[in-house]
Formats: sequence, C-alpha cells, structure tokens
Amino acid sequence: MRTLTKDRWIRRFRDGDGCTTKLVCFPHAGGWASAYRTWPSGLPADVGVLGVRYPGREDRAGEPFPSTLEALADDLAEALEPVGERLVFFGHSMGASVAHEVAVRLHQRGRPPAALCVSARLPPRSLAHQPRFGGTDDEIIAEIVRQDDSRTEVFADLDLRAFALPAIRADLELVNEYRGGRGPALDCPVFGYVGTDDPAISRDQMRGWADVSRGSFRLRVFPGGHFYLRDEESRLLAAMAQDWSPGGRYATSR
Repeated sequence: MRTLTKDRWIRRFRDGDGCTTKLVCFPHAGGWASAYRTWPSGLPADVGVLGVRYPGREDRAGEPFPSTLEALADDLAEALEPVGERLVFFGHSMGASVAHEVAVRLHQRGRPPAALCVSARLPPRSLAHQPRFGGTDDEIIAEIVRQDDSRTEVFADLDLRAFALPAIRADLELVNEYRGGRGPALDCPVFGYVGTDDPAISRDQMRGWADVSRGSFRLRVFPGGHFYLRDEESRLLAAMAQDWSPGGRYATSR
C-alpha cells in the first residue's frame, strides 16, 4: 500500500503490478526527479521507473533542503525499504553518492538492492580530497554550463535562474561536506557508466567503484561529456537492462 510519506519521496513514472524490477533514479546536484520521466519507454515493460524527489525543488519547493547527504540517505532508506523486493538503484553525479549511501543503509537492514548503477561520480574512497565547489552565482553557472551547455538557455532566463540556483547551491554544499570513505561492502553487483569526454571524472577513477561491493563490477563508457546520458539515453538504458537482468552475466556475485 502506498503511503503519503513514501510518495513524498518518489515520483512513479511506471509502477504497475507487472513491474518485477523497480529502477530507482537519484538525480544529480540541482536535479529533479522529472529528468527520468522518459525512461520507461526505453526499458522492458516489467521494469518500473521511480524518480527520487529531493526536498526543496519541484512540488517540494517549500520544504527545507537536506542538512547533509547522510541525512538525506537516512530519509530515503526509510521511504524505499517497503517499495519492492527487487530494487535497482541508478544515480548520476551527486546522485551516485546518494544511491550508494541508501544502498549501504538497506544492506545493513538485510535488504540490499539487486544492483547499484553509478554514473559520472568519484567513488567514496576518492572523495576525501575532492575540490570544493562554490563561488559567486556567475562562477557556479559557468561551471555548470562547462559540464552541460544545454543549461545555457535556462540561466539566460532570470526567473528560471532565480528558481534553480537555491537548489543547486544547497546540493553543492551537500557535495562539499560529504567525504565518503570506506563503508561496509555491499552484497550486490555494481555497474559504472561514464562519458568519454567527461571533464569531471575519468574511466580509471570510475573503476574505483569496484571496491564498494563483494559482487561483480562492470564499467561502460559512452560518447559524450558529464551529461552523456541525455544524448545516449537509449543506449544507456539498453546496456543497464542487460547488465542487471536477473539472468544476466553480471547480475551475480564474483
């Protein structure tokens, strides 16, 4: 049965009775659940697609931003634990760290996800010395546009800029304060995804995600930069569905 608390955290793009696997998608810094609204059309019909709704944006705009990334993960673990038997997590950029922290919490409760998919994000052990993000509004916008030039038009609109910046700043603070480290090894496979021309992370750095699990690890590389997943959406979804299919080669422990 759905609850108001659970649905406050989850936007259901497809979640019917026939969805034996549920893909839970964690947005990037400043991102929204609606970024994943098109994903059901690229996945098998038995895969549900759920977008995580962070506080402080979209229809949760009136709520306070999370105080820490760990606190955000605590709340999400509570909301996601009863959602289904076979959950797969996908997180892009900051969302990969959130997805991993939620996976750790569910692992500790004996309910690990069936797979953890991480995209364009340093692994936990590499975060201790990551550079801090911040600066003036113009400096933050310049860095975002450097990684995602599709946002140029958004920031040219002063109303959209004023609407988007508070969530971006709040999420950057979560990223700045989160230092990862070594947590308990997960009991699920981990799949990494990255763009060939990502200015923020290399494929060698992405391979460090193999250390977070006792399960198998596989890295896939796609054409594009930090937001390769927009232009490569259909190929990414096909690859992911193949990776964590119940009968797939990599869906078992090594």
